[in-house]
Amino acid sequence: MNRYARQMILPEVGTQGQVRLAAARVLVVGAGGLAAPVLPVLAGAGLGHLTLLDADTVDVTNLHRQTLFTESDCGMPKAAAAAARLRALNSEITVETRCEALTPVNAANLVVAADLVLDCADSYAASYTLSDTCLDLGKPLISASVLGMTGYCGGFCGGAPSLRAVFPDAPDSGASCATAGVLGPVVGMIGALQAQMALAVLLGLKPSPLGQMVQIGARDFRFSSFRFDRAPEPDAPFRFIRRAQAQYSDTIIELRGADEAPEPLHPNAARIAPEDLPGALPDGDGRLVLCCATGLRSWRAADRIQQDWPGEIALAAAAIS
Repeated sequence: MNRYARQMILPEVGTQGQVRLAAARVLVVGAGGLAAPVLPVLAGAGLGHLTLLDADTVDVTNLHRQTLFTESDCGMPKAAAAAARLRALNSEITVETRCEALTPVNAANLVVAADLVLDCADSYAASYTLSDTCLDLGKPLISASVLGMTGYCGGFCGGAPSLRAVFPDAPDSGASCATAGVLGPVVGMIGALQAQMALAVLLGLKPSPLGQMVQIGARDFRFSSFRFDRAPEPDAPFRFIRRAQAQYSDTIIELRGADEAPEPLHPNAARIAPEDLPGALPDGDGRLVLCCATGLRSWRAADRIQQDWPGEIALAAAAIS
């Protein structure tokens, strides 16, 4: 235990807390910018089992914030490169790699095996899929997001309200780090906060970070925090599905044009532009599946036609299919 002596001296940790950390199983979805500060801290703290899930590869354009990697890692799977760093940092822990994307199909099996889930993904489709799964299975989720010079981190599910309870509506913008930019230190601050929340949950610290949101505006060094313990869950949220989960009886609509997506997300999909959808809905009362690239257009379209479609509406996104 000499390795962890500096944290074990804290009354919040102690020997019992260190044993809890060593026994913990944590699923980390996304091995990029947020994971860069999160993963070394958790590995250094002696987390017993880390599962890293990421289908992407290291790219030089991301190294300014994905500081876990070096130039020699470019082209390598992020999960594998990150795992090598963590094993070199702490050979006493187990690091499992899954070089695949989170989908509505694999989410449940991944989440059920974890004591805690960390959402470090750069995809709100993945974030909502994780939140839905964690809520269903009663697993705590620490979710974070950064764009430009602002970001947030919060504790959801596991007895607290879900991500949908705090953010029930479709995002206002489809911007991403690739289109809007992001500053590395902001990612570092949010990631460090995410790691601290994770350790607080695993150690059972009070008050719990589950049910708490922290927001950071780095341009003017603005920090704010609030609790949402009693936030109500949406009555009928639009859930994401994988394209393989679409059924023959579903009405499937591809919202992208042929110039953007020469092949629709599903072979049985009819192409209808989002602006034409309200007046061009096919007849039916079963499940309607709306398809697009990230899920944002599908979500916004579902909001507009919800009153006109009598059945369930599901969302399919190329990003998680």
